[in-house]
Amino acid sequence: MNIASFAPLAVLLPILGAALTFLLIRHSKAQRTVSIVVLSLTLLLECWLLASVWDGGTSAVNIGGWLPPWGIVMVVDQFSSLMLVVSSSVSLAVLIYATGQGMADGDQDAPVSIFHPTYLILVAGVSNAFLSGDLFNLYVGFEILLTASYVLMTLGGTGPRIRAGVTYVVVSVVSSVLFLIAIAMVYGATGTINMADLALKLAELDPGTRNLLHVMLLVAFGIKAAVFPLSFWLPDSYPTAPAPVTAVFAGLLTKVGVYAMVRTETLLFPGDTFNTPLMVAALLTMVVGILGALAQSDIKRLLSFTLVSHIGYMVFGLAMSSVAGLGAAVFYVAHHITIQTSLFLVTGLIERRGGSSSMDRVAGLAKLSPVLAVLFFVPAMNLAGIPPFSGFLGKLGLLQAGVQLGTPLAYALVIGGVLTSLLTLLAIARVWNRAFWRKPEDAEHPDPVLLADPAESATGDRAGKANVTLLPRTMVGSTLGLVIFGVGLTVFAGPLFRVADQSALVMLDRTSYIHAVLGDDAPVPALSQPGPGPDPAGDQPAGGQERK
Repeated sequence: MNIASFAPLAVLLPILGAALTFLLIRHSKAQRTVSIVVLSLTLLLECWLLASVWDGGTSAVNIGGWLPPWGIVMVVDQFSSLMLVVSSSVSLAVLIYATGQGMADGDQDAPVSIFHPTYLILVAGVSNAFLSGDLFNLYVGFEILLTASYVLMTLGGTGPRIRAGVTYVVVSVVSSVLFLIAIAMVYGATGTINMADLALKLAELDPGTRNLLHVMLLVAFGIKAAVFPLSFWLPDSYPTAPAPVTAVFAGLLTKVGVYAMVRTETLLFPGDTFNTPLMVAALLTMVVGILGALAQSDIKRLLSFTLVSHIGYMVFGLAMSSVAGLGAAVFYVAHHITIQTSLFLVTGLIERRGGSSSMDRVAGLAKLSPVLAVLFFVPAMNLAGIPPFSGFLGKLGLLQAGVQLGTPLAYALVIGGVLTSLLTLLAIARVWNRAFWRKPEDAEHPDPVLLADPAESATGDRAGKANVTLLPRTMVGSTLGLVIFGVGLTVFAGPLFRVADQSALVMLDRTSYIHAVLGDDAPVPALSQPGPGPDPAGDQPAGGQERK
């Protein structure tokens, strides 16, 4: 049985769920139930897909029976299925969080008639992008998720959200137009947009044309992934959206751009042609992003800058063109999706309990809400790379791969990675000291909610009412579940690293992917420009052994 035959359901189920929730526009409880059930079924399907390819193997399905390179093809391998499972797990947690927020607020900030169908469409777009086997279907996946994100970002229709939405729309449209032009140029040069077929035909182009196509795709994906200097739009766009929307954006949208970079760099443009520019971009992304975070007083903006900064680690792993580096990058992507989303959900809870996300107004939360303090502390230490969390393990894998590569630029990135990790810890420590540790009366402009006596909760006044409704159990429970999921990445880091290394080996080799799509008789072109590090296949056992 071809497991990829079930892959289209990962896209179809959320789309059908979106249609059904739209029909239930006047039945909010039914909408919530349908959304959660549909996303849970999608997650179960994707877990089965991941289990089926856990030990290796790549499968492809041709939609509508059209054979490649003419028809739409979806490909399931270890990398795509791992991204599906992590993204849907995070999406489900955020959906439950948003449902709890909606019930607590009367759906004022996220009308159920709009939120649930749009959210499921966003999930469908993300899944389609991860499974796509041709460039145009990848473009369609991006447009589906971006169209849904436009709506989600402007929910509530406030002035700041509309202004941020305009910036986000303009930047997204520019990147999409660049991507579409690149697709047209690729088709004009090769006569195909199927990625497996392109792996064969791009190798036959003259270097100038090939490099031009390479740069076009890198710029388009670099904007979507928020790689410096194309990351200017993100810190001003994400913080203004509702808390669950900001969380899912931070966790998923930039990672779809990173996924597209990894897939095209390893499959379409293997070798070291642009490794040096990618390493420079990775270093600048890490350092500039974290310096921006240190300058922030708002927790949402601070986390938005750390989001940009840690994209640099993933690009660093990709640019090394080795199994050890790429495997560590795959692991780090899965880690970062989970941890960054967790922190933004916790920030939403901080905003409810403290009345603001500004460190000038929030203080004393460790005493007022110990559970909230724990929910922040665990993923914060994980993001900062404190042992033994998955953030430390992922960064250690990247740094080991950099040392193994041994070039001056790789050593510079190793130093930059260590510095970025230390500065991340400093930024997180500032949040902890100011928002959690100091006394409420020490805040510059404390919110009255912080100074409320818990005993007043039965009086019915503003402070008492806020004390009762600030932390709904559903929101706390979904955040706790995602934090536990992040800890699980640490507990099961060994098996996950082995899968990440195996997926890196398969992607760098390309044989499995090309044969799954085009058949076993398809030739696999040799690397015209081998990577600067050790042989991709040759360093796999050592990297895998180190991480067991």
